[in-house]
Parts: sequence; structure tokens; C-alpha cells
Amino acid sequence: MEWTSVLNRTLALVEKNLTGELSASAIASLAAKEVFISEYYLQKCFQMMTGYPLGEYIRSRRLTEAGKELASESGKIIDIALKYGYETPESFTKAFSRFHGCTPSEAKRHPEKLRRFLPLTVSVQMTGGDKMDYTVSPMWGMKLIGFERTFSYEEGYREIPKFWDEICEKYCNHTIYAGLAPSCPEEQAIIDNCIGEYGVCIDDIGGGKFRYLIAGRYCGGEVPEGMALVELPQGEWAKFKAIGPIPEALQALNTRVFREWLPSNPDYEIAGGYNIEWYSCDGNQTDPDYESGIWVPVERK
Repeated sequence: MEWTSVLNRTLALVEKNLTGELSASAIASLAAKEVFISEYYLQKCFQMMTGYPLGEYIRSRRLTEAGKELASESGKIIDIALKYGYETPESFTKAFSRFHGCTPSEAKRHPEKLRRFLPLTVSVQMTGGDKMDYTVSPMWGMKLIGFERTFSYEEGYREIPKFWDEICEKYCNHTIYAGLAPSCPEEQAIIDNCIGEYGVCIDDIGGGKFRYLIAGRYCGGEVPEGMALVELPQGEWAKFKAIGPIPEALQALNTRVFREWLPSNPDYEIAGGYNIEWYSCDGNQTDPDYESGIWVPVERK
């Protein structure tokens, strides 16, 4: 299925479920099942192509419609809050005030203060002529070891860089990067398995969350407490190359993969709920010629 169709069907499903008991994460899960795609990739591509996380988009649409009803009807605030998925007047008032800049009571008296967020439609427009540097090739299954943490789709872009900083500060900055011998099993595992070569997103837990690993290829030996092993299956992968300092170069590439390559590619579609960020072990990540990449599992249409 073409990505424009996937996203427009998702947008239509959101509009059908603005009222009722379904949470934003439940709507996302339902949309993913309806269009036969991983929830992780649905959320990722939605944000890349629209500029909004899916959960934020749903909240914005619900609060827009709630504001319209407050301005035009005499209904109670609690009834409108429940109608648009808020369990208490307090949670509704907090979200409403953050979005509209006024409380529900103020909106009833001054409807001109209300913000409008209209439904989106998605189309793809091909621009530019800059060829993306990538290859598609078979890859054997990978067994990885690393530090694992669970993130929500909405917080991932913000919190994952902090996760990297935390691990580097705890295990690398004062020993490994300083050329000292490892002082704990975790530091030994980092050295033995080149942990940090990969950042791996895995969508297999649902509920609007995914697993993320700061990882390396597992070479055997002790798996320290608090670290995880995962296996990715054999298959074809599209491997995209980025040249430039991190994170800017990789973020720009990530946007192009999901906004340009996937929607317009006539031969391949995504084939799994995971993807890999690859970081070269050579060079400084702030250098203009630093090499990194994004690997996406694919299959022929």
C-alpha cells in the first residue's frame, strides 16, 4: 500500500474516533492494524510526513472540537470532557488551557480566544534532484547485546539522546574514552562487543511504546546484569548512508527516508517492526566527514 493511502486512512480513522473512550495510543494501534503495518513505523512515518506526533495530532483535533462545542452549546464542561476522552474535569482543563491558552469556562464567555486545528490530508510532492546514497542487500540475522530502555513514541526523539548521554557518562567518558582498562563487567562488554555501533528500535510491546537498544554485535561471553540480548532475523535491508556531524546529518537522512524514499519507492516496502541506526567506530561524530547510516528491513512489493 502506498504511504499516502496509509496516512490518509489513518487520518480518516482519527476523525471517526475523536469522541469516545479510545485513547490516543489505542487509536494508533487500531490504525496500524487497519493498514497492516507496524505501529512503530506508522507513528514514525506519520510524524515525518505531517510534522506532528500522532498522539499530539489526535489531542489537537479533540481539543479543537471540544472548544467548538463549548462555544456553541450550553452543555456541562464535565460532559464535554468525557465525550472527548478525558476522565476528569481537571485533566481536561489542564489540556484545554495548554492548547487554547484559556480555561474551558473562559472559552464559553470568550469563544474568540479559541484555537483551531483543522484536519490534515497528506499528499506527496517530489522535489529536488539530490540522489540518496543507499543499497538494498540481504543480511544474515544479527544477535545484538546492549543497554535497553522503553520509550513512548512521543518522547522518543527527545529522550533517546539523553539515554545515550547517560550511558556514555556512566560507562565510557571516564574510563574507555580516556584509554583506561575497563573497571566493571558493563565496560568490558562495551569493549568486547563494540556497543554503541548501533541504535536499535524494536516495536514488539504495543501500548504506544517501543524498545530501544544502544547495542553492538554479540561476540559471546558474559551478559552483565541490566543488559539485554536481541536477535534480528535474516532478510533484505535498505541501507542509507549519511555524511556529516551527528545528530544533524542522521536526523536529516531519517527525515528523507520516511518523507521521500518510502512514499515514492515503486519496488520496496517496510518488512518489520524494527530499524537500525549505524554509527561508524572511526572518526569523531562532530567531523564534517563522519559516516553514519539508517538501515530499514524491506521486501519487494
